[in-house]
Amino acid sequence: MVKMKTLALIAHDGKKAEMVGFVKDNFEAIQRFKLVATGTTGRYLQEAGLKVKKVESGPLGGDAQIAAMIVEGRLDGIIFLRDALGIHPHEPDIFMLLRLSDVHNVPLATNLASARILIQGLSSETSTNSPDRRARRGKK
Repeated sequence: MVKMKTLALIAHDGKKAEMVGFVKDNFEAIQRFKLVATGTTGRYLQEAGLKVKKVESGPLGGDAQIAAMIVEGRLDGIIFLRDALGIHPHEPDIFMLLRLSDVHNVPLATNLASARILIQGLSSETSTNSPDRRARRGKK
């Protein structure tokens, strides 16, 4: 039996419409994942028809909650459509999330092109050729 992979979805305010459009365009593939999302993004995704576990909004600690899931080995990938030109009061949490995805070798997409590739890559992995999270982090 193939274990369902977990994908985190995060979008800054100016990117939420892009996230909803991406989800609608890739609905069949995305519904095969267990989904977790930050507050408002999660609500929009639920309205689009997806089952999503919501954590807090990013500025209220949601980015930190997603980062903790990275450390705990509970995520297989992250799509974070961020407003790279905006200034956000929770920048330290954003950078922590980005840094921890690198440290723990969890694939992270920050734009639509890389999000499509991430979904394709995670969808094509099977339980027989997918390294477990500990192996990805370099631990035995």
